[in-house]
Amino acid sequence: MERATLPPNAYALEGSVFVGGAVVQWLRDGLHAIEASGQVQALAESVPDAGGVMMVPAFTGLGAPYWKPDARGTITGLTRGSTMAHIARAALESIAYQSAALLQAMSRDAVAAGAAPVSELRVDGGASINDLLMQFQADLLGIPVVRPACVETTALGAAYLAGLAVGVYRGTGELSALWRAQRRFEPALPPARAAELMARWEQAVRQATTG
Repeated sequence: MERATLPPNAYALEGSVFVGGAVVQWLRDGLHAIEASGQVQALAESVPDAGGVMMVPAFTGLGAPYWKPDARGTITGLTRGSTMAHIARAALESIAYQSAALLQAMSRDAVAAGAAPVSELRVDGGASINDLLMQFQADLLGIPVVRPACVETTALGAAYLAGLAVGVYRGTGELSALWRAQRRFEPALPPARAAELMARWEQAVRQATTG
């Protein structure tokens, strides 16, 4: 086999969120709110919204873009009417809030460097199968969120790189042609409302990082 011709070096922005999908595991194993991770969407959808509840899952501190290792998890906005369903919904939404804060920081850096802002988010991993989470992510960011046919894209990418190295694939263009979208989530929330929600998230982050 001929070795593939690789393109010149390329660089990417990377950010680390310490607790994303693991917050669902905490609902299952810590609070025993669900018996299996796949049940979280139904529980969260049993209420129309989080009812003002906001969760910051800083169980091991906060990663990018905050970098607050001493932050600790909080659940705020609880009332007498709050239920486990509201907490489950707030937990799911916390994944989207963290990702939105990170993507917004990346877009600012990209624009400052003369590049275009992020215009579409392609997702993968176990949490991406949750339709409620993906729609909320699109709503917060104001850009489409696209879920691939194969959600284990990280493992697939490693296999593709190995294939490139040994000549199974001729180049990255061939790999790009293999990608398929399974569903596209379009933002449906007014930008002003999305900004209001992000402001509430940032306030919750400040509460988790003070004291």
